[in-house]
Amino acid sequence: MELIFSAALCSVLVSILLKFAKQKGFDALQMIAWNYAIASVLSYLWFKPDLAHISIAQTPWWLIAVLGVVLPSIFLCLAKSLHTAGILKTEIAQRLSVVLSLFAAYFFFQEQFNSLKVVGVVLGIVAVLCLVFSKSASDPSTINKQGIFHLLSVWIGYAAVDILLKYTTSLGLQFAVTLNLMFICAFVCSVLYLLIRKVQWHSKNIWGGAVLGVLNFANIALYVKAHMLLKDSPAIVFAGMNILVVLFGVIAGLLIFKEKLKGMTVLGLVLGLAGVVCLALAI
Repeated sequence: MELIFSAALCSVLVSILLKFAKQKGFDALQMIAWNYAIASVLSYLWFKPDLAHISIAQTPWWLIAVLGVVLPSIFLCLAKSLHTAGILKTEIAQRLSVVLSLFAAYFFFQEQFNSLKVVGVVLGIVAVLCLVFSKSASDPSTINKQGIFHLLSVWIGYAAVDILLKYTTSLGLQFAVTLNLMFICAFVCSVLYLLIRKVQWHSKNIWGGAVLGVLNFANIALYVKAHMLLKDSPAIVFAGMNILVVLFGVIAGLLIFKEKLKGMTVLGLVLGLAGVVCLALAI
């Protein structure tokens, strides 16, 4: 659970950094691009993939290509969803992606659910619902067809990343190579997108992207490591990660962004903590 805890903390720090970066005039899209360049370097230094002897036949190129496109696309879809559907609905879609991930754990990874896992998952999902719906009074945004599309993209996209990263951990020796090439592919796709948009490049976004890259790499590396250590219990990683991210997000909102604590938020925090305890005991 320590790995899941640390991965969730890094995930929230990424969101906080992006929020402050926008206020300081940084270009989030450029930061995201450079973040993948830094992540690819860190991946090479940490996992030490044997890139000099890549097996053309055994390397899952389809997985590298899919994740290379999906990872930066998720950031873009998230930004679009925030604009067209509002913060509340985007948060619901993002965090409830755990439902699709848990279905994958049961139907595709053949994970067996004991009573503690079921209780932990149910408590976690109810906690997420309590936390996101506690903001409903302050989010009067309406939603159109475009907003619905972006919401579905966020919901499906985050679940797809969870599932594909879980599959990546099952590749054995090819895992390190796949992860490194995935980051490189994401960087190339992000740069191509920015070039097509003809953005004005600024050096400060490189430094912002470097910090973002360290946090993002730590998030993914710790998350993948948790899947490797708990390979027979992907639901614990799926649910634990999503629950903790929401809990840390609420704490950050209270301490950093001075959001007010509501009754539903308190209920969500209590249920979320209970869910994490159940998942931890189920290992």
